[in-house]
Amino acid sequence: MPFSPPLALLQIRFADLISFNKPIPLMVLLLLLAFSILSWTIIFSKWGQLKKARALNVSFLRAFRKASTLESMAIAGEQFRDAPAAYVFGFGYEEVARQVKQGGRLRNKTAIERLLQVGISEEMSILEKRLNLLATSATVCPFIGLFGTVVGIIDAFNQLTTAGAASLRAVGPGIAHALFATALGLFAAIPAAIFYNHFGHVLKEIGARLDDFSLEFMNLTEKSFEE
Repeated sequence: MPFSPPLALLQIRFADLISFNKPIPLMVLLLLLAFSILSWTIIFSKWGQLKKARALNVSFLRAFRKASTLESMAIAGEQFRDAPAAYVFGFGYEEVARQVKQGGRLRNKTAIERLLQVGISEEMSILEKRLNLLATSATVCPFIGLFGTVVGIIDAFNQLTTAGAASLRAVGPGIAHALFATALGLFAAIPAAIFYNHFGHVLKEIGARLDDFSLEFMNLTEKSFEE
């Protein structure tokens, strides 16, 4: 015998789920929708930003490893100015140029290393910007959905009390509100959690590449300005 869903559930339309007569469920749904839109906006923008950063890093590092001196790399690196490694290079090169201008040689290698680390820290802060909003969405949205579920169940019991009998037609709308809030909460939270972890892995990789680049920078610096 084929399964046929109860008539009460068939009569529940999407418009019924967004009822202006029930402000709390409506507020929950709108809040979850806002979190979902915000999360996907950040996901798409961050995806493009990190993809571009990785590609530019590869090109810049390839050029850097072919350079014989810092001066030649500073000139050639203008075309890769948006690369994270180029940003770090600028911090180190300015300090090297300052020391050489003052004394004709490198006087404080530790200062150069520290400035390279400052450059790495600042660049990583730029790349990590707005990722905390993804973490917030992944953490908060399930609880907002759960709140909507609780409100929907309470509404279902109230409808059941009013009907005076155990009728699916009476409790159906409240159950639908509850399940829809849960589904929307998961729809907002799951992608945010997945891409937050993915972007975290990509940023960890970029950070490791920048740390390695700082060592390469010091090697080329010492080679260019041997005492």
